Parts: sequence; structure tokens; C-alpha cells
Amino acid sequence: MFRPRWLAGLAALATTVPLAAAAPAHAAVPLDQITVTTTQVAFGLQRPTAIAGIDSGRLLVTEKLGTVRLYDPTTGLAADPVLDIGSKVDTSGNERGLLGIAPAPDFATTQLVYVAYTALPDGTLTLSRVRLGDAAGEQVILTQAHSEFSNHNGGQVAFGGDGYLYWSTGDGGAADDVLGSGQNLGTLLGKILRLDVSRTCGAQAYCVPADNPFVGQAGARPEIWTWGLRNPWRFSFDTRPGGDGSLWIADVGQGTWEEVNHLGAAQGGANMGWSCREGRVVFNPDRCVADATYVDPVHVHQTSVDGCAVIGGFVYRGTQFADIAGGTYFATDYCSASVWGIRELADGSHESRLLTTLDIVQPTSLGVDSSGEIYLVNDLPGQLHKLSFGRVAPPVACRVTYETQAWGTGFRATVRLTNTGTEPVNGWTVGWTFPGTQRAASAWNATVTQSGAAVSAKNAAWNAAIAPGATVEFGFLGTPGGAQPAPAAFTLNGNTCG
Repeated sequence: MFRPRWLAGLAALATTVPLAAAAPAHAAVPLDQITVTTTQVAFGLQRPTAIAGIDSGRLLVTEKLGTVRLYDPTTGLAADPVLDIGSKVDTSGNERGLLGIAPAPDFATTQLVYVAYTALPDGTLTLSRVRLGDAAGEQVILTQAHSEFSNHNGGQVAFGGDGYLYWSTGDGGAADDVLGSGQNLGTLLGKILRLDVSRTCGAQAYCVPADNPFVGQAGARPEIWTWGLRNPWRFSFDTRPGGDGSLWIADVGQGTWEEVNHLGAAQGGANMGWSCREGRVVFNPDRCVADATYVDPVHVHQTSVDGCAVIGGFVYRGTQFADIAGGTYFATDYCSASVWGIRELADGSHESRLLTTLDIVQPTSLGVDSSGEIYLVNDLPGQLHKLSFGRVAPPVACRVTYETQAWGTGFRATVRLTNTGTEPVNGWTVGWTFPGTQRAASAWNATVTQSGAAVSAKNAAWNAAIAPGATVEFGFLGTPGGAQPAPAAFTLNGNTCG
């Protein structure tokens, strides 16, 4: 699931091609102006692992031990679980337990959910369907043996825009892909699976969609949709209004690179590269195939430097912060609690930026409510938080000219400030440092103060606003006499001005 891993594996670059959908429309606010904060809305969870939104802003939150708790924004976190399958869940090791949950498309009338967990007695990866409050009526859909090691279980379950259920599995655990699962189409380990759970086929409690990419391929499991994954702990679909249905996958790294991948809604069969590659570099050349096509991640950050385990999130499609965060995918990390914003650009490339480090510890999962607002849970603190987004004002582009002339026994300075940006300036303070022994005295069109060699000039009441392209002029008298050299640099409201 999530833990530090300190094993290195950096090598040469691998051959890759990007795969992604057409870029959706998103907010115009640049990533470097977005702020992210959290507000705690509940506490008392026992090692929460996943969040799923249902009706009226309510959330289902899974706990590692096998319970599901209900959060209602009007009444808070219910004391009693709405589902308890703990008697079936293997919680040995840090990464085993109840790991994922997805409400059925007809949840409002059936109260059915799909859950992913590691089952007793030996950690078998299990996907099942169960009605809230009716653990005894659970129906197992699909299993995958996973007894050798307790880590790398994957565990995300979600319905795509096509109505099929997707389930992620880890590569089998330990380190270095010792089972050779990532590049092996004959096993379900290290994959994302795509299932039709609306019907049964023969003895199976599901059917394989006919357009799954490996249907009919000898030696390949037909359930596989995406392969070459290490531990895809969290993935999500951009299926809310305004989204393009694309798939975002956060794959926890070995010891060098954490990564986020982005695939179009119909891009089945994509090979993400593990364990030939980790991130954008070769990890084990013996696992690489010369003519294979590996998908490049759209974001990477360094393990043991920027965090230890990427926690994938969602594209923001809510309404409360749509003008700021709309169309932006957000991810965090279990160890650093840093938050990155990632956007697809019009040309199909992506930009990503570190936005902030949250004032919390151990984020384990992100989720969205019925309105598209994003929530977060953290591990041992057992808290539920709601994310909020804000905007910082961008530095204003500007130009300053500075002229002096002899004036009696001193000098006269004329300063012109031009707004060369596209946004108006509402209130300004120009700062500079005198290069010598100059002292500023009486001023006009600004209030000028000096401390040592540092000088600041603040706007007057009548010239505080500067429209794009406009110029304000102010001046002052100073000493000593004669023309004086200009300061080397100026600032506007604390930012460097040209």
C-alpha cells in the first residue's frame, strides 16, 4: 500500500511514447497561483484507506481492519460501521486490509458496494460485491493468490465512464518485482483489470468485455486492461461533467521515482513499463523488450527526496473552486504530504507543479463527494479532511525608470512606474537601495521612507490603481548635490521589477 522504500534503480532512459486523451478545458489560473489547504471535518477513524462519495455529500470511508464508516456533512461521522467484513480480512503486515470501495451504479436503490481486500488466511487479493449492513450476503467476484509477500496489493476499485468495473492489483510484493509480474500478461498481478459485473458468464461472477485488449491472445489473461504496474494504490477516472473520461494512475515507486500516468478513456492495453522501467528510466534492463512500447508518466517525483509513496487523487470537477482548480488533477504523498497539480495542455503534453506541503501527516487516500469536492484521509491520525483551493496574486510585470538632476544643494529624482502586465495594479509600493550616501527628503505623488540605504515609496490615495500599460510618476528631493547614480534594481510590492 504505502511505506518508505529505500532501494535504488536509476539507469538509462527507455524508449517511450505518450498516451493521453484530448486536453479538457480547465480554469485559467496558472498552477503557480493555486493554494491548497485542508479543513478537518471528522476524526476517530481507524487507519482509513479509501473514500467513496454517495448521495447528498455523504462519504463511505473504509478502514484497514475491514469496516466501512459513513460520514454525513450535516451529522458527522457515524459511530457504528455500516459494513463490517473484518472476519474475512487479512490485516497482517502494514499493507494488507480492506483497501478499496466503489458504490454500485444502482447504489441508491440496492445499497450494493464493491470492495477490494486481502482475504484470510494468506492475503488473497479479493474483489467482492456486498450490500451495506449484510456482510453475510457477500459475493466474491474474482480473486488472485498473493501469499508470498504482504506488500504491493493495489486495491483501488472504480467504475469507468463505460460502466465497467476497474480493479488495480500490485505486482506481488517484496521488492524488484521478484515474481516477474509487471511484464507478464499471464498473471493478474501488477495490472488494472476491467470487468463487466452487471452479468455472469458461465461459472464466473463477471464477464470479460469483448473489447478488452487481450481477449483471444494466447497466454494472456483477458481481464487485463493496463499492465506494467508496480503498486497502483490509487487511480481515478475524469468522468464528472466537463471531464473526458480519461484514466489517471498513481503508481508507487521502488526507491527512486514515484509516478502519475494519464491514459485516454479507450486506451486499453497500455504498458506502463514496470519492471523494465521505474518512472522514466530503466530499472531492470533484463525485463525490457527491444520493440516494446512503454507509456511515459506525466509526472514523477523522487522517492526519499520528495516523499516515499505517491497517493493518487482526482481531477477537480466541483463547483466551489471551479474558477481556480477546474480541470486540474491533484496528487499527494504519504511521507511528505506535498500536493502536486497536474494539467494536460492543448498539445497533449502535461505540466505539473509542487503546490504546497499540507499541515497534516500520512495522507492515505483522496476521494470526491457527490458534488465533486475533494476529501482526504490520513492513516494513524485517523482524520477526514476537506480540501480547499485559493489563488495567490501573481507578481506584476513592471518597468521603472529613474532620473536625477542637480537641484540647488541637492538633487531631484523623477521615478516612473509602468505596469507592463495584463492585470491591473491595485496599490503599489516601489522599493530600492541607494548605491551611496543618498538621503531622500520631501516627496510628491508618493510617501517615501528610508531606513539606512533601503527606500520605499508608497502610492498616494489618488494613484493607487495602475491599469495595464499605464504609468504613474512620483518624485522626491534628496542629498547630496548633483546628479546621482540610479539604484541597481527596483521591486514592486516585494517582487523584482524590470
